[in-house]
Amino acid sequence: MRITTKSRFAVAAMVDIALREQNGPVSLKDISKRHQISVSYLEQMFSRLRQHGLVRSTRGPGGGYALGRKPQEISVVDIIHAINGPLRRISAPAKDEQENLTQDLWTRLDARMADYMHSVRLSELVTEQLTKGVQVESRPSKRGVFAKPPVESTRTLAPNSVFALGRTLLPQG
Repeated sequence: MRITTKSRFAVAAMVDIALREQNGPVSLKDISKRHQISVSYLEQMFSRLRQHGLVRSTRGPGGGYALGRKPQEISVVDIIHAINGPLRRISAPAKDEQENLTQDLWTRLDARMADYMHSVRLSELVTEQLTKGVQVESRPSKRGVFAKPPVESTRTLAPNSVFALGRTLLPQG
């Protein structure tokens, strides 16, 4: 089983999305800031995660990515498989007698790692992070291109029509 840097980043990003799931879609820009991963690198990863149905995307202001399935239905192996392709067990024939002595060890280790990764669910990783005290900030109420300036009601003392202007010119009496 290959655990690459890209697959480690993908697992971290999926945990990030799962932690913030109740706040709506999470932008790649926000994930990039929190984990110091370039947005273009994240785009490559999320393209593959989306193809495998692990995330779904929302376009436009306030858009981003959300989980494609429930966190308890996503295993770490699902994420690694989406990023690196199908798992390959170590089964290459040994080159020499010395390597043959340890081939069974590596094959068993690979099988145990794969079994363990199958058993770990995204929901468990989220629970671990919350137990450790990770703070999840609430999402700003409005995200978009710009925020509307607050409207202040103005009261004018000037007349608003010709007739009101005429009434101000008439002698009061």
